[in-house]
Amino acid sequence: MKRAIISVSDKTGVVAFAKGLVELGYEVISTGGTARALREAGLNVVDVSDVTGFPECLDGRVKTLHPKVLAGVLARDTDEDANTLKSLDIQYIDLVAVNLYPFAATIAKPGVTEAEAIENIDIGGPTMIRAAAKNSDRVTVVVDPADYPVILQELREKGCTSAETKRRLMIKVFAMTGAYDLSVAGHFGAKDGLPLAFAIGGMKAQDLRYGENPHQRAAVYLPAGGGSGILGAMQRQGKALSYNNLVDMEAAWALVREFDNAAVAIIKHTNPAGCGQGHNLGEAYEKALECDPISAFGGIVALNQTVDEALAKRMCEHFYEVVLAPAVTPEALEIFANKKNLRVMELGEAFFEPLPALIGKHLSGGLLVQENDPRADEVRQGRVVTKRQPTDEEWDALDFAWRVCKHVKSNAIVYARADRTSAVGAGQMSRVDSARLAAIKAQDRGIDLVGTSVGSDAFFPFPDGVIEIAKAGATAIAQPGGSLKDAEVIAAADELGIAMVFTGRRHFRH
Repeated sequence: MKRAIISVSDKTGVVAFAKGLVELGYEVISTGGTARALREAGLNVVDVSDVTGFPECLDGRVKTLHPKVLAGVLARDTDEDANTLKSLDIQYIDLVAVNLYPFAATIAKPGVTEAEAIENIDIGGPTMIRAAAKNSDRVTVVVDPADYPVILQELREKGCTSAETKRRLMIKVFAMTGAYDLSVAGHFGAKDGLPLAFAIGGMKAQDLRYGENPHQRAAVYLPAGGGSGILGAMQRQGKALSYNNLVDMEAAWALVREFDNAAVAIIKHTNPAGCGQGHNLGEAYEKALECDPISAFGGIVALNQTVDEALAKRMCEHFYEVVLAPAVTPEALEIFANKKNLRVMELGEAFFEPLPALIGKHLSGGLLVQENDPRADEVRQGRVVTKRQPTDEEWDALDFAWRVCKHVKSNAIVYARADRTSAVGAGQMSRVDSARLAAIKAQDRGIDLVGTSVGSDAFFPFPDGVIEIAKAGATAIAQPGGSLKDAEVIAAADELGIAMVFTGRRHFRH
């Protein structure tokens, strides 16, 4: 008789899987809660303690860590190993269905204690599945409920799982345990600053049609506990998301979260085409769209409140790739349904969850990791360095421009009023070119920059950028300061009647 050991935290589909194995003549060995669930479903189950002759102990910390289990899994299909098992009164185990304690889900809960996190570090599970994966020539190992139907189908049709399936399942085990261990190290290490190990991604969740370009393959990878942030959003309608959609969604989400009032960000190729805030989303949307309606075509729209029917009708007058919000009313969804390809994404309360403390970026040969850039709310604590103080209206506009420029590719110059972007200069190699380009775009669209305020993500190395901004009609600037020529830059601002605030913090975005 073939034997399977089943011990799972995620019990999705496990009863049907175990029933299928029993029908195929397998004896099922199980532990704790899994054994109870199977018995309640009417299945005969052998307790692992009956196999080992040793009781589960230490509140379940020790269950499967025993030679009669591990030898049954690790034994090869050879006469020598068969004789060894016989002499020790150990039987082969042919299938291992185990998934791990939900560590990632546990640490994601608000207020989780270190003791709770530690109790959700799985020891026996990783040992079991790694042993089975090492011996995958003989043993079938399954860690993902999605694989249950495939395994049962092959067992029914062929009497065994194929070599290809066993190899695929083996790779999944080591991918899962690797990601699991990194999540543990990352969680505890993060308390001490930059951790010794940093987990990014995890298990492949889905293939994408392609990457940034059609000739590049791409996929989504998620940690063991599932996706969070943008990758945890619920798609309510529309085509499958692309690689570029997801990158732009992240940029739009990060920007709109800078504001407490109703706010809308329209993103194109990770840069803001426009951003606005108002008393309601409809008002904020019009302000965001006004900045650059041409660039908004085919963009990503992120909104920080619930989208209603009236706003959905207005947005459907334009072509967008994605609409992202905490929630969308049923009436709004009916309107969006007329745009069959439009992806409508809901994030729920996760929309407002804290951003991860650390973020990573791949380079050839390794990974860069840094602390996340915090909310850009430091303008009002900045130091006025010019003779003229900003007016109340300029302070409001500087605050808005500063929050937006953090999310613009460097070199970034943002002309803004207190409630909207007026022009955005992004990604130029020269800061003066960013200032000039933004002004040219505003002129082309008939937007008056006289009286606007400017946010600059980094210092002005020379006075020429300030001169260019003054030509456009702006009257106040927020910048980090710190240039060798700060005195010359400040003198130019004074001569031009511009109020200037040094924030003391740079917001480069590469």
